[in-house]
Amino acid sequence: MTSEAFGSVTVVAIDGPAGSGKSSVSKEIARRLGFGYLDTGAAYRALSWHVLDSGADTRDEPAVLDALRTFDLRLGLDPDARTVMVGEADVTDAIRTPEVTRAIAGFTRVQAVRDALNDGFRSKARESGLPGVVIEGRDITSVVAPDAPVRILLTASEQVRAQRRGLELKTDAGDVAQAMSQRDASDAHTLSLAQGDRGVDVVDTSELDFEQSVAVVRGVIEQRTGGLHGR
Repeated sequence: MTSEAFGSVTVVAIDGPAGSGKSSVSKEIARRLGFGYLDTGAAYRALSWHVLDSGADTRDEPAVLDALRTFDLRLGLDPDARTVMVGEADVTDAIRTPEVTRAIAGFTRVQAVRDALNDGFRSKARESGLPGVVIEGRDITSVVAPDAPVRILLTASEQVRAQRRGLELKTDAGDVAQAMSQRDASDAHTLSLAQGDRGVDVVDTSELDFEQSVAVVRGVIEQRTGGLHGR
C-alpha cells in the first residue's frame, strides 16, 4: 500500500477542480483515518501571494522563478491546524482572496515551478512520520502520486462548484465561476477534470451532501486498501 516515492507512508491522492469538495472531504477523511492532510492548492496560492507581495506579475516567468528561490513555505499536516505561513507572515486568509486566486493562472504552466512544488509535496509526505497522508489538489493522481494505492477524482457540475466556492470565499458566484474557469483551463493536463486516468476512482459530488461525499470516498479507500477503517 506504499510507493517508493513515499516510503512507508500510505498516500490517499485526491484530485479534482475547485469547488468539487476535495478540500473539505480530504480534511475529514484525514481526521477519521488519523492521517496527515496536505493541501497542495495552499502552496500554489501561497506562491501566488508571495509573487504579488514582491510587486511582481505572476505572468512574468523570470520573476516567478526568482520568487520561488525565496519562497519559505510552512505548511503543517494537521487537518485541524489550517495556518499557512510564508516566512514569518501568516497568509492563511490572504491566500483565499479573488486577486490571489486569479493570479495563480499566471504561472501554473511553468514546468520548473510545478516540478519544485511537486518535489516538495512528496518530501513533505514521505518525511511526515505519519502512517498515512491525504494529499489533495490538482494533478495529484497523475503527477504527484501516480502510484498511490488510492487515487480519487472528485468532480461536480460547474454551477455547483461556483456556488460552493462563492460561499467559501464570501463573494459573488459569477466572479468565482470566471476565476475557476481560467484556473481549470490553465491547470488542465492530460487528466480530464471530469474523467480520471486509468486506475482512478471518479466520485461526482454534484448531488451529494458533505457526509454522503465522505462516506463514498471512505468506501473507495476501504475497497482499495482492504480495510483502512479508521474511526
